[in-house]
Amino acid sequence: MAEKKDSPRELYLTIVYLSIFGLYVLNTPKSLLDSFQKMRVTLDDARTFKNNNVEGLFASFEADKLKKEPERAQPIYEKAKKAEVITNDLHKYLQHVRAELEVAGGGVDPKSNDVKQNGDTDISPRIMISSGKGKALREKLIATQQQLTSLLDADQQKRVGLNLAPVNSKKDLINKSWEQINFGNGIPLTAALTNIARLQADVASTKDEMIKSILGSVDKAVVNLDQFSAVAVAPSSYLIQGQPYKAEVFLTAYDSKSNPSILVNGSSLAVSNGKGTYVGNTSKEGVHSWVGTVKVRQTDGSYKEYRTAEQKYQVAKPSAVVSPKKMNVLYIGVDNPIEVSAPGIPKEKVRVTMTGGSVSGSNGNYTARVSAPGTVKINVVAELAPGKTQTLSESEFRVKRIPDPKAKFAGKSGGTLNAAVIRDQDYISVVLENFDFDAKFTLQRYNVIVTKPRADATTAVGNGSTLSAAVKAALAGVTPGSTVIFTDIIAVGPDGTQRNLDPLAIRVN
Repeated sequence: MAEKKDSPRELYLTIVYLSIFGLYVLNTPKSLLDSFQKMRVTLDDARTFKNNNVEGLFASFEADKLKKEPERAQPIYEKAKKAEVITNDLHKYLQHVRAELEVAGGGVDPKSNDVKQNGDTDISPRIMISSGKGKALREKLIATQQQLTSLLDADQQKRVGLNLAPVNSKKDLINKSWEQINFGNGIPLTAALTNIARLQADVASTKDEMIKSILGSVDKAVVNLDQFSAVAVAPSSYLIQGQPYKAEVFLTAYDSKSNPSILVNGSSLAVSNGKGTYVGNTSKEGVHSWVGTVKVRQTDGSYKEYRTAEQKYQVAKPSAVVSPKKMNVLYIGVDNPIEVSAPGIPKEKVRVTMTGGSVSGSNGNYTARVSAPGTVKINVVAELAPGKTQTLSESEFRVKRIPDPKAKFAGKSGGTLNAAVIRDQDYISVVLENFDFDAKFTLQRYNVIVTKPRADATTAVGNGSTLSAAVKAALAGVTPGSTVIFTDIIAVGPDGTQRNLDPLAIRVN
């Protein structure tokens, strides 16, 4: 079965979760109990997002495929609905267990949004281990995964990550069952509830992947040739005087209800109504050639390829090309350098304007500034004669915000560090990796939690990159086995927006 790939944020949450999970002592610090409640909120939000996505998938399928191709789509739709019923049943089961644990813990305190007896370590073992509910839950998870697997063909089983069935990791404690590890002795009630929330999030993620895969299989059906077109193909679209012009004229058929994979020179095209539209590169003068490839998925999951004959076209002036020097998008808060070329036209006769932003510069080199996500247009106009102008191009660019940076401590965004190295640090940095622009982020504030074996956690608040005296004091006492967690990290980028960065967890060795 293919392994489910977590997003970077989910991976960070997992790291923090496992780090805190290993810090149980007889008296669990309140700050760690609060961390479980915060993680539970994050997991519940992720579950809600996945469930909303599934609703959107069904709505889109019902409005499109189910109406246009009912005979082909109905069996696939019913299979997807069956997967939804199975996963919803498991979610209801988990919700029932969660509710029972919450009632046993005195109910949810509206002030803390956590159970009143969140640190109690007897409730979870009593309900989940002694009564056998943990074992029943494990068996329910295994049975559900088997039911879902039976709905997928061999190809889908390789692509869809089904990770509901409990499997003890090699790193798990020796001679402990899955239910003992998650709900047994020493597990605070809030941690047990977070484990239930994690399983619910996994169920929602599995449902999302299942529905996507099953509904997407509608395009595996046999191609139905329901549309016909007359086509004329000429070997060349540019001729010199005296050269004969020849073209082939024939009838072609295609399936308007399927969207095969169509590529030109290895690059995918957008496909609509069974046809792809290729927009050739006209940035350079001369003869250009291309070959199209159509990949049609067969009923057994394999692909059959059809290739076009080589096609040619010639680009001549007047023309203009606008291209960013660094990336295919424009970013908010930084100077976006672009090049504009108009072969055969003097550079001083070219004017560049922009909608949705501002542009400055001359002689082919310009700088674009944008302020809001979306799209902008850059227009190039040339003065071909006194009082006569011609629009050479109108290019549309996407506008994005600069991606979030990563917080780093001693050059690392997680993992382990020597205690002496940690005590020797004077600052925490935010780094924007794999980004071509020189965009600087300013660290505003963060919280630090330092936990040591058999001791209460120490917390401190930091402002700016330089470690404050309170943070330095908290880090001064770290010893092997301690954990340093930076949370609620807030940074501001050149676009002026505040970014809440992923937490950073360091294990001290």
